[in-house]
Amino acid sequence: MPRALTCLAVATALATAVSPAIPLHAQGFQAPPALDYVALARLADTAPVVLKVQVKKATLVDAARAPDVPASMARLFVEAQVMNLIRGKAGVSESIRYLVDIPRDARGKVPKLKKAQFLLFARSGTRPGEVQLVAKDAQVPWTPAADQQVRTIVTELVAPGAPPAIRGIREALHVRGNLQGEGETQIFLATSTGDPVSITVLRRPGLAARWAVSLTEIVDEAAAPPRKGTLLWYRLACSLPAQVPARALVSDTPADNDLARRDYNFVLEQLGPCRG
Repeated sequence: MPRALTCLAVATALATAVSPAIPLHAQGFQAPPALDYVALARLADTAPVVLKVQVKKATLVDAARAPDVPASMARLFVEAQVMNLIRGKAGVSESIRYLVDIPRDARGKVPKLKKAQFLLFARSGTRPGEVQLVAKDAQVPWTPAADQQVRTIVTELVAPGAPPAIRGIREALHVRGNLQGEGETQIFLATSTGDPVSITVLRRPGLAARWAVSLTEIVDEAAAPPRKGTLLWYRLACSLPAQVPARALVSDTPADNDLARRDYNFVLEQLGPCRG
């Protein structure tokens, strides 16, 4: 039995057996385009285990044992050395095994993975030393930039008071002020943990609209909008619905509900699309 490394959960058992070893072609592995923040955040958010590995051996799985793999792809049984543990709660073996599908090159050859380094996003397994990737793109070529970004994302995810996943809008209401054009919209969000998350939009005559997000019961009007490329921005930009559900509009008048919709659309515009 390989020695266990601490502070990382063991990831899931392999789904299929593999054929006897088939030598891989001696082509160098061509890394796919780098994943952006959103793609890495989605993987890290899903995976209870994140680690850096170096491939020791990659064996081609016979096509008969991988009938769901298209001809342009190849399924590999990978044996790898764990180099760094980035996220996880229990232990994992120093050497791990997993299955991964990778594209063949233009000639239909299988790229060589030996000695290549990757970031893996995985889940716990039933047998020691075996992991299952959480998605088809969950083996990410290691680069210093990707490593730093993933570590930053994981640090935010596990920090006390981290922004919870957004499940929708509970209530949205607009209250007019005493002056023409003055008002405040409050949008209360439903979250995976039940912890409070609210958005406030303030409008004052002659001033640009301001908005902020609160992660507590108390609304901080001095708070700034979340920066793009942060966990809070990701939670909002990638989870908020395209419009406020009619059931969530609780202003005193239909006109005020229209203003709440306007301010919600303003927030979506400020957040921008869920990419990058």
